[in-house]
Amino acid sequence: MKQLLALMFLVVAMPTFAAEKIGWKDLIPEGFTPPPVKPQSYYDANPEEDRQTNLDAPVVESLDGKKVRIPGYVVQLEGDADNVTEFLLVPYFGACIHVPPPPPNQIIHVQYEEGVPYENTYDAVWIEGTIKVERKEGDLAVVGYTMDADSVEVYQ
Repeated sequence: MKQLLALMFLVVAMPTFAAEKIGWKDLIPEGFTPPPVKPQSYYDANPEEDRQTNLDAPVVESLDGKKVRIPGYVVQLEGDADNVTEFLLVPYFGACIHVPPPPPNQIIHVQYEEGVPYENTYDAVWIEGTIKVERKEGDLAVVGYTMDADSVEVYQ
């Protein structure tokens, strides 16, 4: 009985690892300024500038392995008939699709086995999971961070 009580005490006393709420500025090291977002009309008039820049943008190494919660927009990559299971999380609507991708330190490559329903991918979402500092090069963009998401919910 004493062992059971001791075990119950340990379980109750164990700290819960709540995700730290972060914003997109937290992904940018001090001294780096991302390029300004220009309207689609600018890229229509200047198609040679419709590409990702700052491919060597620095990342925040201290974020590696932290459990975080961050809002953003989904750029669909993979899924099934009902859900998106792999996507890029970006700080503003239209990034990677309507305007050039932001620098790699402003993109998170997300895997979410459960999947995000397609209807939830057109609005802002909250993503929670453990972020990793990891560079990946894909067809749409170079990214500086990855995450296996624990949860995805509509931003409210």
